[in-house]
Amino acid sequence: MKSRDIRKQFLDFFEAKGHLIVPSAPIVTKDDPTLMFNNSGMAQFKEYFLGNAIPKSNRITDTQKCLRVSGKHNDLEDVGFDTYHHTMFEMLGNWSFGDYFKKDAINWAWELLTEVYKIPKDILYVTVFEGSKEDNVPFDQEAYDIWKELIDEDRILMGNKKDNFWEMGEQGPCGPCSEIHVDIRSAEEKAEVAGKDLINEDHPQVVEIWNNVFMEFNRKADKSLEKLPSQHVDTGMGFERLCMVLQNVQSNYDTDVFTPLIQKVEQLTGKKYTVKASNDTEEKTNIAIRVIVDHVRAVAFAIADGQLPSNTGAGYVIRRILRRAIRYGFTFLDKKEPFINELVAILSEQMGEFFPEIKSQQGLVTNVIKEEEASFLRTLDQGLQLLENVVSETKGKEVSGAKVFELYDTFGFPEDLTALILKEKGFSYNKVEFDAELKKQKDRSRAASQVAAGDWNIIIEGNTETFVGYDQLENDVKITRFRKVESKKDGTLYQIVLDNTPFYPEGGGQVGDKGTLTSANETIEVLDTKKENNLILHITKKSPENTGATFTAKVNEKLRSDSASNHSATHLLHLALRTILGTHVEQKGSLVSPNYLRFDFSHFSKVTDEELQQVEDFVNARIQEQLPLVERRSIPFAQAIEEGAMALFGEKYGDNVRAIKFGESMELCGGIHVTNTADIWYFKIVNEGAVAAGIRRIEAITNEAVKTYFANQEKTLAEVKSALKNPQDTLKAVASLQDENAKLKKQVEALLKDKAKNLKGELAGDIEEINGIKFLAKQVDLDATGAKDLAYELGNLGDNLFLVLATAQDNKPMLTCYISKELVAERGLNAGQVVRELGKHIQGGGGGQPFFATAGGKNVSGINEALAAAKNYIQ
Repeated sequence: MKSRDIRKQFLDFFEAKGHLIVPSAPIVTKDDPTLMFNNSGMAQFKEYFLGNAIPKSNRITDTQKCLRVSGKHNDLEDVGFDTYHHTMFEMLGNWSFGDYFKKDAINWAWELLTEVYKIPKDILYVTVFEGSKEDNVPFDQEAYDIWKELIDEDRILMGNKKDNFWEMGEQGPCGPCSEIHVDIRSAEEKAEVAGKDLINEDHPQVVEIWNNVFMEFNRKADKSLEKLPSQHVDTGMGFERLCMVLQNVQSNYDTDVFTPLIQKVEQLTGKKYTVKASNDTEEKTNIAIRVIVDHVRAVAFAIADGQLPSNTGAGYVIRRILRRAIRYGFTFLDKKEPFINELVAILSEQMGEFFPEIKSQQGLVTNVIKEEEASFLRTLDQGLQLLENVVSETKGKEVSGAKVFELYDTFGFPEDLTALILKEKGFSYNKVEFDAELKKQKDRSRAASQVAAGDWNIIIEGNTETFVGYDQLENDVKITRFRKVESKKDGTLYQIVLDNTPFYPEGGGQVGDKGTLTSANETIEVLDTKKENNLILHITKKSPENTGATFTAKVNEKLRSDSASNHSATHLLHLALRTILGTHVEQKGSLVSPNYLRFDFSHFSKVTDEELQQVEDFVNARIQEQLPLVERRSIPFAQAIEEGAMALFGEKYGDNVRAIKFGESMELCGGIHVTNTADIWYFKIVNEGAVAAGIRRIEAITNEAVKTYFANQEKTLAEVKSALKNPQDTLKAVASLQDENAKLKKQVEALLKDKAKNLKGELAGDIEEINGIKFLAKQVDLDATGAKDLAYELGNLGDNLFLVLATAQDNKPMLTCYISKELVAERGLNAGQVVRELGKHIQGGGGGQPFFATAGGKNVSGINEALAAAKNYIQ
């Protein structure tokens, strides 16, 4: 069976059992601060398990794009070395929210596997939870008894808490699980070792294929368990593993999920993937190809869902995955130019039918990956040069682990690549020292981001919270629940949930509202508002004293108004860009705060000044037209799209959506907006630049911020006029000043060159011979350019010259080192190494070529020490 047919049969089977098929959620999470990525099939349904929302159906089925590269579930370093771990994978799932439970879940799983997919029963094993005294949870007798009716008892195995008790995280819904494992080894292998002895032993052909989780408990902050009000079923089956079984191959990578990608890598690199490697070289090639075809899927789908590679957060994880793929290609497939981006077309063809985002975003994904490849390959080249320097400065054959860590941490040069190159050169490095530095960094990072949330204090049972902020800024409210949260970064905070709220929670790029909660006896300042698993959290520094009191929730009107102005302007900006640059423009991210707006969009060249002016004029024309807000709070998604509404990739939309319209601008949006474009007052672009390949960013201001901007511009112009003695034509006066300055610069350069030539004669007599080397170390009254000219002038005097010149223009010390090429070739002298050592005396550093290098610093008083050290070096 082809993989697309396997996926379809799964969904069709559960649809026939009364399940609603829902699309995969984006791979990058939005409203769950505990997760960076969707790492399991159940992640998008957490709000239903927690009781914070009601599902559209009590029975749901889907296939979810998952990514396991961070936090508790981190498979990244295993990928490639075995054939069954992946970064991105599909999780086929069927879900029951308070509907059916163990009997139906187990029976349907067995029916699908053995009757529909026709997997032989004699290669299947199942596990049930053996119980836990620690948690006071008994052996799962119910599951065991159900399985007894379906499979021989000797194929039912006991599973411990680690393997057969599934938990969402440190806190939250959890429960025992029953797994189905498959043994696809040969008859000879089975005769030697029974399959039951290899369950959960990381054998590549004896793997878990399906997990039935029976959600019946809630894990509290004190680690105790309490019963959930309803029992739920959460199942997951690894799509790639299922394909391996049904296509009768021995590895996920031998299925048609991966073979088209592998064939393309073979074509691009000239290397061959062998199903069974016969030597070390073949195995290294296999590992590299597996890493690349796995990682490109993760990176491509993350970008298609709106997450660009970057240096922070989820973007850093995506960049790290891609760079791991690039360096495996660089080291083991000998690819020194971008090529991974060419796999995106294959991926689009394979998966575009079920995941349309990879097809519609193919051009963007390809270009972003290509630019990231080119950038990291330049980093690798730089790293190789830096590594050469480290090796040349190393005494003995062991390189400092701290130096290797610096290459990794500062320059992004991978540790394993460093180890490989050092080994080839006959060197090693201090691994203990490297690990110690790495641990320090991880501890710092962990400490900075550590958050511990207490249990919810439930004041009012149930969750009837409603958002009323579209219509009002103030409302009487009751506290329904609150909890204490400790974080290293922010200290002690409290999260308060209300029965209704006018506070807008951070979302859609717009920052959360600030304001106050006031009762008869106390006022609590709301510092921020966020959304988590369908709950609106009001963040405060103060715990409520009287939780049963009625409070007045009041939003900061000025901040809200400024945010609304900026948010509506982003919609007009989006329309302007699509009108002026073309309909290829799509929003790729935004930030809407009271102070300014930031808008990221797809476009493959710099926006010209003329185009920016056209965009600005377009938006201001819409403001002048005084377009009223047309808001439709609940319109069917399909209808909104049909009417021309813009939807954003990477966002999860419900069946009914909110549409915002200003004239020709219509977008799906949950944010706060002005009632008329006239309220924006004026729109001013203050910056435009690149964010990533094919992604540009515009920063702009509106309303009061523009008034302040114009006032500052007027003040600056007045100061310029005053400095120029109030000329009649300011622009002409500035141009005249620039012309005069350019002429004087040329005169100064000519004088400095003459000065350097005159100094050449004076300094020639100061050159002394030490150990067969003509040596000169002197401070000169020149700038850096003059010192360079003088060095080359003196270099013309003859061979074997070692020269160090020091300058201190504007109190900034600079060292210039020139070494004759024959000294470099015959005696191994290196100007780059020399200035690095001498630079320490002026509290600085530098580098350059073996025959010429410079170093800058901060300590002018260290110049004499540096010159003396240069003489000691030669002596």
